Order: sequence, then C-alpha cells, then structure tokens
Amino acid sequence: MKYTLVGNGRMGQQVQAVVESSREHEIHAVLDVDAAITPESFRGADVIIDFTVRDAFLANLPAMLASGVPVVVGTTGWDGKIDEVKAMVARNGASLMYSANFSLGVNIFLRTVREAARMIDAFDQFDIALSEQHHTAKADYPSGTALRAAQMVLDASTRKKSVLPDLPEDRKIRPDELQVASIRLGSVFGQHAAHINSEFDDIVISHTARSRQGFAGGAVEAGRWLAGQHAANPGFYTMDDFLDEVLS
Repeated sequence: MKYTLVGNGRMGQQVQAVVESSREHEIHAVLDVDAAITPESFRGADVIIDFTVRDAFLANLPAMLASGVPVVVGTTGWDGKIDEVKAMVARNGASLMYSANFSLGVNIFLRTVREAARMIDAFDQFDIALSEQHHTAKADYPSGTALRAAQMVLDASTRKKSVLPDLPEDRKIRPDELQVASIRLGSVFGQHAAHINSEFDDIVISHTARSRQGFAGGAVEAGRWLAGQHAANPGFYTMDDFLDEVLS
C-alpha cells in the first residue's frame, strides 16, 4: 500500500519510519506543510496521512478530499470545525478517519475510562477528573485525547455537564463540572489519566506513551483499514469504528 504523508515533523518522520520498515507498505511521497498542495499531489497514493497543524490541515483539506484518496488525520485542534469537515467529506464522497490519538493503548484507555464513568455514575460518593501531560512544544491544550476522554465521561455521566480546562480564580469548581488539567513539561510524549475519588478510596486509570511509534503504527494500520472501507462505504470514521469492527 502506498502512503503519501502530509507533514514532515516528528510524527510524520515516525510514520515514515514505520512504513519503511514494513514489507507491506511504501512511502509514495512526503509533502511539506508549506508546499502548494493540489489534488494532483496525491495521484498514485492509496492513503494520505496528515500530521500537520490546525491551519495547514484545514487549508489542505479541500485538495485532499478532492483527490479521491482516503485520508487519515492525526492533526488536532480543529474539533470546533468537525461538523463542517464531516459535511465536506460527504459532499466529496470521500473517506476520512480522524483521531486525536491512533495508539491502540490509548484507545483501550479511553474505553476503560468510559466504562468506569458509567459505573461510578450509579454511586453519588464518587467524583472524577482528568489530567494530561505533554511536551512543551505542543501548542493546544487540553490535548485532543483528553478532550475525547472528557466527552466520553460527559456522555456516560448524569452529573457532569461541562468541561473545565482552567480552574476559575474567583469560585470553587461546581459538582457538574469536569476538570481537565494540563501540564506542559520537557519532552513528555504523552500521559493521560482519569482520577476517581470517594471518601474511602482512589482509583487512577492511566496511560503513558514511551515513544511515538505506537501513535505512528496505529495510524498506518488505520489507513489500511480505511482504504478497505472507502470502496464500499465512504464516509467519516473514528478509531471507535475501527475498533468496533476489529473487536466484533
């Protein structure tokens, strides 16, 4: 399978290394984030993988969708545009998979957090908060993965109604607010945790990435799956769709 990469930063380079170490896949092209990208830029590719930044991704998206090549997106920070992106995918008859984190370990963590939030919702004595740590070069906060975990908690909880990324200076946190704390530290690849507390005990569910290889490998596998879906069922997909099929 031939992959065209958009973005040659740390994640793009890691994806390239994973593809080049595989006997099944090959790198078709690597496009710089500042390149003039058109639909023709993707001719001959089977899958596009985008790890860039928010503004570059949104600027290049029309060309990627018009190319007819399935698109895997690991770029974060554009969740506020997700409905608009879904509409663009549908208009183009395209296929796009988005995940803030393609690591299989992280996605197992997310499903575990969702189940824990569902269970503690039946017991008023439990409270829950989330935290995340990343390297100081990461521009957005909370991380896309933390926001995904937060949405899962909100969906599973009848008590938590909104996300609180910064503690207010003039009041206490409300019981219906879900705190998501962010730390930017050194070269941390990524740490995410759910903290559950009651008067009698504490539960911590956590995931720590030891390298970017897990993210890159998951993106490559997701690309292969998306290419298979594209012919019969084009559309907007997430890692949940991928895992649901694998685990069914």
